[in-house]
Amino acid sequence: MSPSRTGDQALRSGSRSKDYYDEFSSSYERHRHKGYHVLIDELELAAAHEHCRGRVLEAGCGTGLILQRIARLTDGLAVGVDISAGMLSVARRRELSAVQASVDALPFPDGWFDAVVSFKVLAHVPTIEQTLAELSRVTRPGGHLVLEFYNRYSMRTLIKRIKQPSRIGQRFNDEDVFTRFDSLSTIRSYLPQELELVGTRGVRVLTPVAQVHDVPLLREVLAFAERLAGRAPLLRDLAGFLVVILRKR
Repeated sequence: MSPSRTGDQALRSGSRSKDYYDEFSSSYERHRHKGYHVLIDELELAAAHEHCRGRVLEAGCGTGLILQRIARLTDGLAVGVDISAGMLSVARRRELSAVQASVDALPFPDGWFDAVVSFKVLAHVPTIEQTLAELSRVTRPGGHLVLEFYNRYSMRTLIKRIKQPSRIGQRFNDEDVFTRFDSLSTIRSYLPQELELVGTRGVRVLTPVAQVHDVPLLREVLAFAERLAGRAPLLRDLAGFLVVILRKR
């Protein structure tokens, strides 16, 4: 069994999860337009770039920071889904196509999307096998899924386990959301049979803490190194975030 937050620390209730993300929506983008967060978004999108064609679903689109970039890339339609009305209100102000739903019960027909992407989301979903089955269901045969998980064997995971909780609003801190940390082998064990693993990328391999990207020159050096390290097999497997690229048979 993969390690996770348990008991009172895990928000397993759908309604309480919505409350958490609704509250987070007001401050979510406070630091996400510079430094570390911009780099992470760029590295995630780079992993998905070649598959963002046709109809693309972002599962857990939040406020639409990545979805708006996918919408510019695709020659078809970019659609987002999120559990939080607060997050979606921001995405819709960006004039993005987004609907409120849980990622483990999607309101779309079978095989409707050419590609599905999901970042910063699946580690916070307790029903991971059901969710992956749903993401696969709405992907056409031959289509791709680019999905991110939190890596169990990384410096980021160690720091997350020992650091003090960070507040995201008046009622909640970041320890109040369910979080699961996986290895590549556990990720494989969640996959439905029709999905084959065709590639992996690492995101945040060398960065110890986000704040180092606020330091001039150091951030440029680290950004360059992160772009190289995410593709290097030995380093990639130590990344804070594991991105798996899957193809539906």
